[in-house]
Amino acid sequence: MELVLTLFLAVAGAGAGLTGRWLLGRARPPAAVPAASCALGTALLTAVVAARWWGQAWPGWWLPVPLVLTGFGVPLALADLAHRRLPNVLTLPLYPAVGLALGIAAVAAPGTAPVTGALLGALVFGGAHLLVHLAAPAALGAGDVKLAGSLGAVLGVGGWAVLVLAACLAAVAAAMATVVAAVVARLRRAGARRHGVPHGPGLLAATWLVAVFPGTGWEVAYG
Repeated sequence: MELVLTLFLAVAGAGAGLTGRWLLGRARPPAAVPAASCALGTALLTAVVAARWWGQAWPGWWLPVPLVLTGFGVPLALADLAHRRLPNVLTLPLYPAVGLALGIAAVAAPGTAPVTGALLGALVFGGAHLLVHLAAPAALGAGDVKLAGSLGAVLGVGGWAVLVLAACLAAVAAAMATVVAAVVARLRRAGARRHGVPHGPGLLAATWLVAVFPGTGWEVAYG
């Protein structure tokens, strides 16, 4: 039964990835990404989420949240890597999708769900990225700011320490990617890309990791 449901979720994840790719192709301008990468990436990560669910890494009511992050995250990360853009066709729908997932968790979770934490997380995380964007727009794009708000809602459920951890993980990922890009460019005797590496994939990966592999368990956050 577990294997069948895991395969079902993986197939559904692949479908979500392909749907995201379809929407990216209709962005203005289009932000086409490889179909195979979207389908395979979402399927594999969804299978990991399912395995964590079966292993009771967190309460069952948390499942919709990492599923939403996976379905939106893979297409968005690929778009940012390929086009240095996070199109509105996915960043904006991510808000109601995350809201619905957190709403399901809030209703199903025992005790009082920290809705306030999610709202504050969205405001603080999104606001911090907005300030960086206003101060250095070349370093952080408007798409990153829009993405940070919805991801901040997820991170806010875990508390302030989780917000800080995700921000640090995203910064480390971006720094490492910049170094790798510079080394590769030097080995190829070519100039490094003028705009460096995008911040979105690191932000998405950090949020996904924290949501799927919590250090203390999301049930603690829900009291």
